[in-house]
Amino acid sequence: MELKSTIESQFRLNPLQNKALKKIGLKNIEDLLFYFPTRYGDTTDLKNIKDLKVGDKPIIYAKVKSIKTSKAYIKKVPMTEAVLEDGTGTIKAIWFSQPYIAKMLPVGSSAKFQGTINERNKQLYIANPEYKNLGKIPLATGNSLFSQEVIDSFIYPVYPESKGITSKWFYHTILKIFKSGILDKMKDPLPKTILKKYNLPSLKTALIWVHSPQKKSDAQSAAKRFAFEEIFFIQLSRAKQKKEYQSHPSFQIKKTKKHMDEFIKLFPFKPTESQMKSIQQILDDFAKDHAMSRLLEGDVGSGKTAVAASAIYAITTTAPKNQPSAKLQTAYMVPTEILAKQHFESFIQYFSHLNINIGLITSSGCRKFPSKVDPTGWTKISRAQLLKWTANGEIPILIGTHSLISKSVIFKNLAFVIIDEQHRFGLMQRQGLAQKTDIRSENKKIMPHLLSMTATPIPRTLALTIYGDLDLTLLDQMPHGRKPIITEIITPDKREKTYEKIRTELQEDRQAYVICPRIEEPDPDKATALQVKSVQAEAQRLKRDVFKEYKIGILHSKMKPAEKEKIMDDFSSGKTNILVATSVIEVGVNVPNATIIILEGAERFGLAQLHQLRGRVIRSNHQAFCYIFSETKTKKTLDRLNALKTAKDGFELAEFDLTLRGAGELTGRKQWGISDLGMEAIKNIKMVEASRHEAQKIIGGDPDLQKHPLIKQKVSHVEKFTHFE
Repeated sequence: MELKSTIESQFRLNPLQNKALKKIGLKNIEDLLFYFPTRYGDTTDLKNIKDLKVGDKPIIYAKVKSIKTSKAYIKKVPMTEAVLEDGTGTIKAIWFSQPYIAKMLPVGSSAKFQGTINERNKQLYIANPEYKNLGKIPLATGNSLFSQEVIDSFIYPVYPESKGITSKWFYHTILKIFKSGILDKMKDPLPKTILKKYNLPSLKTALIWVHSPQKKSDAQSAAKRFAFEEIFFIQLSRAKQKKEYQSHPSFQIKKTKKHMDEFIKLFPFKPTESQMKSIQQILDDFAKDHAMSRLLEGDVGSGKTAVAASAIYAITTTAPKNQPSAKLQTAYMVPTEILAKQHFESFIQYFSHLNINIGLITSSGCRKFPSKVDPTGWTKISRAQLLKWTANGEIPILIGTHSLISKSVIFKNLAFVIIDEQHRFGLMQRQGLAQKTDIRSENKKIMPHLLSMTATPIPRTLALTIYGDLDLTLLDQMPHGRKPIITEIITPDKREKTYEKIRTELQEDRQAYVICPRIEEPDPDKATALQVKSVQAEAQRLKRDVFKEYKIGILHSKMKPAEKEKIMDDFSSGKTNILVATSVIEVGVNVPNATIIILEGAERFGLAQLHQLRGRVIRSNHQAFCYIFSETKTKKTLDRLNALKTAKDGFELAEFDLTLRGAGELTGRKQWGISDLGMEAIKNIKMVEASRHEAQKIIGGDPDLQKHPLIKQKVSHVEKFTHFE
């Protein structure tokens, strides 16, 4: 047996088991070994029969009162039926397709049973329970009918299952793999020094402990080891990428405080201390002889665009070496056309006094400022013309969507790359934009400075892991004069009263967003369809029944770009009073007069997304209101939504969300390329910092990992199979 041996070549599988393993994605012996239990059953789940209810997954100690084999009435499947008693009551146990169990559990025998409690004809039964024969029943089980002798608890691993394959199958199959001696052939990728320093078990010990622990502390130690290992190798990958990026020279930009103050004093507001500190950190990076790679994380409305504009000003007012009349270039990539056009308009305001060209490129067309006809406005131009001017350096600032990374877009002197809403782009897209120049210095490619920005609140531990190749800057202050948003959770009985509050604001010429989870009404014939508010139906209902006197617009992702632009222009100019939309407005939409947002079906959104959406109404010094409409009655969901009221900022909210959700709800593998075990580890700042420290130490002494072949192999595997963003 080898690690890469297929499961079906080593074990006899029936068609259902084969199908289940393929569905889970398990192909070989190595896959099985690293398919970890999600939990463990032990005596903490112990219950008396009289206390059982439907849905319980208890452990019970009982005697077999009667047992027989029979066939199911309809499908004629062979089955074993037993009556179990523990002194507090009796319950039926049923095993389907397992007639041999009648011989294994004779009448009068005692055993430990673990399974799920179901109900049929108002009678409870335990379905297909796992069992372990016992000589005697332990203390505190049932009553004096049984012996008062304590039996050692048996910890049983519970794996994620699929139809046709059970935890019992995984457990016994993995024990057979252990007996083959394969663990002795496996090399531990973690250095012995790290294992000893952090008191972690070896690979062999950890695999045994995670699949067949003798006590809970064994399972916890194994989980700690594998969690550390996962975060450690992600940190290694990120540290290696950072070292590699910074090994390239970049454009050295040196600006005096006086020079920058001339630009900053033109802002229509006073910058916060946090903004000034962030600008200085970026300028310090620009002055170094290698490329900057930095993440600017700021709450919604904290002024990231002004920081980015200041950095662009430093770049644009610097000429390339030996080209005094030329200008260094900036590429600014955003995830949506709405946001791209908004930034284009903003940067015209920021840079109109510099007499420079600003370009916009999206899939629906290109624009250039200034226009020859109107020097204060922009004009539409052909894609070919824009590409030509970008390639010869005539457009120093180019803003765009994914169109920026198409092969036809080439820069002459690309010195700065900004990626807005970092989480919307993958690592490959980020690297693709950074490769858009082929300028060399002493045979080394000159890389542009890189600034990633996000308004999505990310817990510090997650940021240190996922964005480990980026230096972190936090914008943790809001602009002067901004009032906190008044946030209220609205249950169905308070809906009408809330509409009256909103009407009062609309009468003051304010505007409102209404956000719904879906675009159209679900198919009523589909039983599984989620019955949540849709944009189209809600807009009709509001116009018909609630806000008859106001103009209501609709915005969603299925609309054509020209339609979206017309709807947003009408809302921005005040022609539309209420905009009913999906979360398409989550990113970047800026309408200062919109001070109210209703979030329908709020339980369908994540906390970070709700916070992003709420940020649409903190764009001015007017008092803003967020009404979270929810139909839920569960305490857990209400506690989660109430966190939006109590958290001081997005960072605190992100930490709360990470703490509140269990591993099964984190969906780390789906979103970040990290397992649920790894996501649980990310809740532990000490573990993240320890793994980061060890990774940086190794990369510092061996950037290419030539002295660590086993680690190099593992890092390559991590980079191949995880996407991070």
